[in-house]
Amino acid sequence: MERGLFVVLEGIDGAGTTTQVGRLVARLRAEGVDARGSREPSDGPIGTLARHILTGRVVCPNGKAPSWMMMALLFAADRMDHVESEVEPLVMSGGVVVSDRYDASSIGYQSAMSGAETPSAVEWIRSLNRYARRPDLTVVLDVSAEVAAERRSARGEAAQLYEQNEFQRTLAQFYRELPRHMAHDRVVVVDGNGTVEAVHGRVYDAYRSAFAGR
Repeated sequence: MERGLFVVLEGIDGAGTTTQVGRLVARLRAEGVDARGSREPSDGPIGTLARHILTGRVVCPNGKAPSWMMMALLFAADRMDHVESEVEPLVMSGGVVVSDRYDASSIGYQSAMSGAETPSAVEWIRSLNRYARRPDLTVVLDVSAEVAAERRSARGEAAQLYEQNEFQRTLAQFYRELPRHMAHDRVVVVDGNGTVEAVHGRVYDAYRSAFAGR
């Protein structure tokens, strides 16, 4: 049996990763591929706690959000649960898992929360995730912080922990440079602007180019 694939979509909040994961999974299934979408934070117990923190439903005893180090540890633990319970079983059976975010999000978000993308913060976060399975492909949806903010506003949802515009601008630059930050991974940056279908076409093309011949 041919081994399956683990594909990740990344981008700032409002880049469209959730929508595009759904579109790519639907297209692959239409082609007869055993494909499944997943996400981080995951729907497991640790991921659910992380989501409650991001939405402000859980805070520390002092009434504040957890520190960037606590969040990095939480996301790393959730990542191992995600891989063991959702990713590995399907990939080992020949299927394709498309995840909405993975460890690039931890490196970008938590290192930025540390005050700067300092080498010490980045390397510590990398060390936490050193046993996490590497994606076969990471596709970054590149949009400006301004465009992403308009999309988040249109959703009409309460702002989450990391959705301040200045913070998102820092993240947007980090994601544009992700091939440099994750030089040993296969990373493709695509234009995330335009209609949902136009962006899907770019994501699908990146997928097909990466795995031509499969």
